[in-house]
Amino acid sequence: MIYSRNASRDASGATPDLPSVCVEHYQGAPLSFMTVIATERLRALAEVAAVIPTTTRTIKQFKRIGLPGAPWRFAVTTNGGNILDNGVPDTRWRSSLDAEVRSGGATLSQVNAELLSRIDDSWATKFRVADHLFNYLVVDMARQPADFLAEWDAWCRARGWSASQQGRKIYSMPDAVCKSRAVAEVRRRLQDSGELAPEARLLAAGDGALDAEMLRTADAAIRPRHGELEQLGWTSPNLTLTPSAGILAGVEILDWFLAGAAFATPEPVLS
Repeated sequence: MIYSRNASRDASGATPDLPSVCVEHYQGAPLSFMTVIATERLRALAEVAAVIPTTTRTIKQFKRIGLPGAPWRFAVTTNGGNILDNGVPDTRWRSSLDAEVRSGGATLSQVNAELLSRIDDSWATKFRVADHLFNYLVVDMARQPADFLAEWDAWCRARGWSASQQGRKIYSMPDAVCKSRAVAEVRRRLQDSGELAPEARLLAAGDGALDAEMLRTADAAIRPRHGELEQLGWTSPNLTLTPSAGILAGVEILDWFLAGAAFATPEPVLS
């Protein structure tokens, strides 16, 4: 839904000349944008569907964003590691997840130590731990060793983790931390409270490998013509592709959500 200036470009590499608004600042500088049309669409969607912002960002990173249509009853952050209920982290969800990660293979400390032994600052420019759940690197892609990701992923998979790359970021993620699981929990709570009908469909959008399981398990899903899943050629029987790439795809995704919400009782929508 939101794009940096660089990520706004369409398939030809041009930046569309459309009015946009800044929805995220970092260290006092504008960072992420939405077109004015997209902000209007998101507000309209929030009136007719249960919109669940869902992101790999940490809680702190998510709270930097001023998404139109807020406040949100639920949001999923940290790739499913945290569920926010009216902005407050659900400690029971997080505690049960932490216990599952500990019992499922390598600990975060072990993964951190192994990863740090495999990288150097000639190509890995940043190492970060996200909400004490997983880590990620920011890399110089031109200098990144060609075989690093495959070898690191193989080490992780033998120990209950996996590795994936989205642009300049390489994520090391425990198997238990998954957006689709957190989304299923939020959906259950909304249905139990009567806010969603039992037959309400689940619509989802995403562009990275960490979104794939969420897209696959949704009743219907959409992804843009850019990002990691586009590079992988990833598809699924329930999947729609946007005609456009870049910031224009954000508008197309919201139009697709609105069209889906028009034919049903309120639906959970993930973005």
